[in-house]
Amino acid sequence: MGSIYLIRHGQASFGADDYDVLSPIGIRQAEVLGAHLAELGLRLDRSVSGDLRRQQHTANAAMSRLSEAGIAVPPLEIDAAFNEFDADAVIRALLPDLLPEQPEALQVMRNAAQNRAEFQRLFALLIGRWLSGDYDQPGLQSWQGFVEQVQAGFARLLEKAERGQHIALFTSGGTITALLHLVTGVAPDKAFELNWQIVNTSLSCLKFRGSQVSLASFNSHVHLQLLKAPELITFR
Repeated sequence: MGSIYLIRHGQASFGADDYDVLSPIGIRQAEVLGAHLAELGLRLDRSVSGDLRRQQHTANAAMSRLSEAGIAVPPLEIDAAFNEFDADAVIRALLPDLLPEQPEALQVMRNAAQNRAEFQRLFALLIGRWLSGDYDQPGLQSWQGFVEQVQAGFARLLEKAERGQHIALFTSGGTITALLHLVTGVAPDKAFELNWQIVNTSLSCLKFRGSQVSLASFNSHVHLQLLKAPELITFR
């Protein structure tokens, strides 16, 4: 059987003007991941990423550590199907209808970095509405549309995959959530309960034989745990 390693990007710049940039911690996480893969002697046949900068930067930082260890690395393939859903667009579209129930929400969202716990609570409420399909709006990608995007990219990946290959897929938490939903059949709301637990640069492993795919492991971040540096274990 072949293996597909779903790797969430390193910590991005939450609360900054441009989220799609790895923070110094995110860069360190990616480097630690690459060193860990090198210690395992993992040889990748393919490396795939979405086209977001944080995804590609994570891939390049990790692969550079493999290369430094003398392990050949494949060229990075780019497929935008593995991009994250547009969380900002979801917030902008669905927040107004939430304000009568949560009048403080606008202030919290404007100062997310200073209100992380409350931001997460409100964001989860908005995601719940997005998943339901009852609040779909013109111009806003629906949950179903996002799943179809990811499914199309995954079908392309499997179509090109050869038997027994080891493939790294550098992507984002929402994309991994959609893949969990597609592979295991877990309900979207339950999949997002898992989403909130996905650590930056964690590995989840899918096993495949042809078009048959199963989940082998989820959210492993032992490479960070072994350093005994709690600041490296992040979720956004």
